[in-house]
Amino acid sequence: MDGKKEPEESQDTTSAGADSATTAVPMEDTNPSSSTESGQTWSTEPGLLPGETVVREGKAAILFPSANEVFYNPVQEFNRDLTCAVITEFAREQLAQRGVRILVPGEKDRVVVRLSEENGTEDQEASEQPEKEQQNEEEGDKKEYITASVGERCEQGLRVLEGLAASGLRSVRFALEVPGLKSITANDYSAKAAALIARNAQHNNVSHILQASQRDASMVMYEARGKKERYDVIDLDPYGSPSPFLDAAVQAVSEGGLLCITCTDMAVMAGNSGETCYSKYGSMSIKSRYCHEMALRIILHSLDQRAAVYQRYIEPLLSVSVDFYIRVFVRVKTGQAVVKNSASKHALLYNCVGCGAFHLQRMGKKMSQGKHMKYSAATGPPVGPNCEHCRQRHQLGGPIWAEPIHDIKFVQKVLGAVSGNPTHFRTSKRIEGVLSMVTEELQDVPLYYVLDHLSSTVHCNTPPLLQFRSALLHAGYRVSLSHACKNAVKTDAPAGVLWDIIRCWEKSNPVKRERLSETSPAQHILSAAPTLQACFEIREDANPQSRKRHLTRFQENPQANWGPKARAKSGGGISSELEDKRKQFQGKRKKPITDSSQLKSLPCKKFRKGTCTYGDKCCYSHELEQETNEKKMD
Repeated sequence: MDGKKEPEESQDTTSAGADSATTAVPMEDTNPSSSTESGQTWSTEPGLLPGETVVREGKAAILFPSANEVFYNPVQEFNRDLTCAVITEFAREQLAQRGVRILVPGEKDRVVVRLSEENGTEDQEASEQPEKEQQNEEEGDKKEYITASVGERCEQGLRVLEGLAASGLRSVRFALEVPGLKSITANDYSAKAAALIARNAQHNNVSHILQASQRDASMVMYEARGKKERYDVIDLDPYGSPSPFLDAAVQAVSEGGLLCITCTDMAVMAGNSGETCYSKYGSMSIKSRYCHEMALRIILHSLDQRAAVYQRYIEPLLSVSVDFYIRVFVRVKTGQAVVKNSASKHALLYNCVGCGAFHLQRMGKKMSQGKHMKYSAATGPPVGPNCEHCRQRHQLGGPIWAEPIHDIKFVQKVLGAVSGNPTHFRTSKRIEGVLSMVTEELQDVPLYYVLDHLSSTVHCNTPPLLQFRSALLHAGYRVSLSHACKNAVKTDAPAGVLWDIIRCWEKSNPVKRERLSETSPAQHILSAAPTLQACFEIREDANPQSRKRHLTRFQENPQANWGPKARAKSGGGISSELEDKRKQFQGKRKKPITDSSQLKSLPCKKFRKGTCTYGDKCCYSHELEQETNEKKMD
């Protein structure tokens, strides 16, 4: 990784996907037939340095030292696969304007998938449009176009910067899998990482496209602010927060260029440290059920706010919350007139701490006056001092991005390319599932409710998802799922309608009212009579296509101790402290400790004073150890 405060640490969040089938090839102590829980296979390969390992992912074969000198997480292959797919479609759009046609291996027989049932004809026609355009191009004069293939340098192609490259795995995959690239700069502040990047470029025969760089990522981008020096694609995948690099990134990307940003500091963005979130992103995060989508809207708010300083603005193409991180792909453009709309694109958030009802308050408003637009401050607040449903107080969060977080036409192009070429990526099934859910989401409805939370608030049984969705549809409202949460209910219905449906459901699944406190949210909600009589008869359109087709939408944990890995050590050697803590505390509330070897190994206060009778075997849990020994003796 590249970081200012930790110059010797490599932080690539080039991370690999949850359904990773990465192949690692160690130099010694190997068994060709051995495998791991995550699907990794091991075999020997000649020509490596002692203790060195080869990791194969996509078309790339990456050399890794045995020591933890360069960061690598095999759980984020999905991240890298999705990035390759997005940049490929971005290159297709951009280079078509320059008279360049890209050639993707295996994309000849492209299959068009019907995405939704509600707009079946429109979606099908929109999906078939690229095919018609391709046929017209093939029938036309082919000499007018320059073809670009993977692994070849294209003089009219895109310039790519990976600011925090670590091993260079992501950049090598770009060179081998994304056509239409002019150059790739893989940068890292660590000298060991930069040397490894150069070696990996040579090992994969992509040195003619990929150049290694050992510099501060922010300085690389600040020096590329000139219009002729800007990069067409900038990928930032840091270990933790990307906030130190955002200001430079929005300046160094070309007009209409692509920014690919990853955030792995989800604890901060999901409300555990609202003050830290505000200091990094200029937005107050709050603990809520919709925290994962709110995290996406926080990073988009931060990007647009920083771009507006330079009279630039963002257009989100795809924003996903998966596994333990979020990933956004945004296009950056320049326009003073459009920047004036920035205030109306962001909103404060009022969240009820009792029932979870939320309201958005735009930061500004715009009104059309003939050919001109009038901008003014918004009026509010949209809520009173207490929640109208449960009488509890409100929390104030944000500002957050309140506009759509996806470009559905672009997402459909990526989805069509991936589904039509399913062997191109190992995580193609998951990409298809996630992107299908993205196309089904209500784009003009920020945030969502969670069905489990709605029912638990009033202490009643949870209604089946299809019946609850059907009740909303019968009431005349729109509803969709969300890729960010399994039981999400994204709807344009106000909170009062949701509680009316829950009240109607509670009548057939009664709650023991005598157990409810008079001041509890459940008592206030259930004491009011519903104004809407809900119909729970299941409708056909209540079940979305991605659910009907049983697509891989929400990935299960692929291996033990799954999640963000420990930071790379500058001096080499594997730091096992974090992994040891995870193994020690996993399931501590589910399984009682019966083996003394599982007890905490840290010494007690008496040991520090030299008065502990246990000597070198001292640990905190003396009493528990004595009880365990007594049980064994009995």
